[in-house]
Amino acid sequence: MRDTDWAWLALFTLVAMATITELKSAVRETLESRGVLSQLKARIRAEVFSALDDQSETRPALSHENLLVNELIREYLEFNKYRYTASVLTAESGQPELPLDRQFLENELKVVEDAGSKSVPLLYGLVSHFLSSRGDSGGKVFLRGHPVPGGHPVPGGHPVPGGLNVDHSNTLPGPDV
Repeated sequence: MRDTDWAWLALFTLVAMATITELKSAVRETLESRGVLSQLKARIRAEVFSALDDQSETRPALSHENLLVNELIREYLEFNKYRYTASVLTAESGQPELPLDRQFLENELKVVEDAGSKSVPLLYGLVSHFLSSRGDSGGKVFLRGHPVPGGHPVPGGHPVPGGLNVDHSNTLPGPDV
């Protein structure tokens, strides 16, 4: 090959690379503007997780508390259209594929909803309750841990996975005391 041939080949390669770089950039911008890029990334992560997940590995039994917590999280994720994240949660946690009935969750958590709160996840209502109740009493809910996960609840408390209990009988003074 002559030197001029090499020069033309080098120039052609640079133009082709610039064109590929521009194409990549244009595709990325288009996918981002349509909101598809983050969905694709999440879908790829979910598929990679699924491929790597060892189905023969036995998982610990799903406790009642974890079932409820996972369902609150799943409802939140699906409401916010984090579907692939929800699918990974379901697969990894052993949560049933079909969502639990909302009325069942309300009964288990001993909550009553008004018409407006039924359009959003229960988790929003729970957070809203705790945020708004801070000003009422000025106190805080006292959380206690157990030295052994899954131990017995403290008096007046309710067991939570990991040995943590929510004790509604004791409150700590708020910041204005």
